[in-house]
Amino acid sequence: MNELLDCGLDIGEQMLICGGEVHRVEDSLKRIFHALGASRIDVFIITSSMIVTIHTANGEAFTQTRRITDTGIDFERLHRLNALSRKICCTKMTAADIKRELSRIMACKSYPFWLECICHAAIAGCFTLFFGGGIIEAAVSLAAGMIVRLLVILSDRTVKNKIFSKFIASFAATALAWIAFRLCIIPDVNKVIIGSIMALLPGIGLTNALRDLLVGDSIAGLLRTIEACITALAIAAGYFILAMIAGGIAV
Repeated sequence: MNELLDCGLDIGEQMLICGGEVHRVEDSLKRIFHALGASRIDVFIITSSMIVTIHTANGEAFTQTRRITDTGIDFERLHRLNALSRKICCTKMTAADIKRELSRIMACKSYPFWLECICHAAIAGCFTLFFGGGIIEAAVSLAAGMIVRLLVILSDRTVKNKIFSKFIASFAATALAWIAFRLCIIPDVNKVIIGSIMALLPGIGLTNALRDLLVGDSIAGLLRTIEACITALAIAAGYFILAMIAGGIAV
């Protein structure tokens, strides 16, 4: 049972890391352990910790905790983990079977680095056009969006602090827009800055926070809300500090 508990927590941990909301993870773990023969399951999850206790029919209790130190967004992997949890509930799987399936899911390749940079560049350019920018501003935003994604990836691999990486990316996007303005490439920096930082905004995090609050997971919802607000402040700080250094860049 300890081995099955360990497998279940592995699935729950990866679901949280991939961006799953707390209520979804708690419900999945309860269904998994019920299917594996537990008579009672007590699950407590916040964004950075998991505590699970399962009781067997003969009165034994098993408890494990997990510390979650990494977060991200990977809906493809989250979809595969959801499919695995449903498969566990529908079929009789051993701990070895679950570990094999989980290893296969974790071995699946994510989107390549170059594709992420191209997508972020396209997002930045399209938002610049959406907010009234011209073709030249959109072209500068394409370069800024690619650099922003590159800096986020490099920061995540070195510093391991997503708030700091958003600050650095916002600062770099603002600096690039300011340089382009000073070189008379673009007539207005505002549209370029807005388009470049749109992909940095914590929209999914705030959505998950609201969903957690609506289903009654108040602690997890508040933690996600605070994290989203701090991330937004970090993005604003990147712009503000560059504006202070440049002596004001709003046009």
